[in-house]
Amino acid sequence: MMKLLKISTIIVLLLPFFCLSQSKKAPAKSKSGKKTSSAVFRQKDNVPALIPHKKGNKLGYVNQQKKYVVQPIYDIAMFFSEDCNLLNSKNEAARKYGTANFATVEQNKIVYRINAAGKRVYTYRSEDLGLCREPYKPQKYNAYILDGKYGIIDREKFKDPNDKSQYTVYPQYQYLFILEGKDYEHPMIIAADNDRFGVIDINNKVIVPLQYHDIKRNYSWKIAGLFEVTKDDKTYFYIDTDNKAY
Repeated sequence: MMKLLKISTIIVLLLPFFCLSQSKKAPAKSKSGKKTSSAVFRQKDNVPALIPHKKGNKLGYVNQQKKYVVQPIYDIAMFFSEDCNLLNSKNEAARKYGTANFATVEQNKIVYRINAAGKRVYTYRSEDLGLCREPYKPQKYNAYILDGKYGIIDREKFKDPNDKSQYTVYPQYQYLFILEGKDYEHPMIIAADNDRFGVIDINNKVIVPLQYHDIKRNYSWKIAGLFEVTKDDKTYFYIDTDNKAY
């Protein structure tokens, strides 16, 4: 199978830990109580305050200025987000660690929740994990292949493949994949043409230029509003909808 259709591996072990939302912080304040000057740095409200970042073979967390807040010592580092297993725990003391104020990390096969300062506040125990009850909702839109090209259809309205007006995006791409997100009506879509990946919206507007070797089909968009991309098939990093790298 050609390189284009490879699906990047999702960490299955930790996926049940997340009801997908992220924690954000207000812009940093100086000692005087005033906000940091926007001429120096402007915090993005639609980007997490802390972002997993890999250095060598280890992961830590950087802020939006790409400075490490939590040093890269972990084998796995997930976004600061809710963990529905802990939120539904029978152990009342464990429930508070299921909020989006904490992130799940793993070191030496031991899984922890850490706070925004990087302190380990909870060690996972299987007996503490409750059941996640988030109902499944199918996507409104689907990818559709016509003559070897990918387009987008509204699965509830599409009836006749010969009627061009019924396509939301007429088939023209080498590959399309609709990402699961928080906005059911306006999903982000991984698009590829000439073996290069980018992101489009449901109106076929280019959000991220088609310039990357790959974009992972994972939950980073739904959890954090970021895309995980690579330019060399080796090193992956996160970008936002402005194509800014973290």
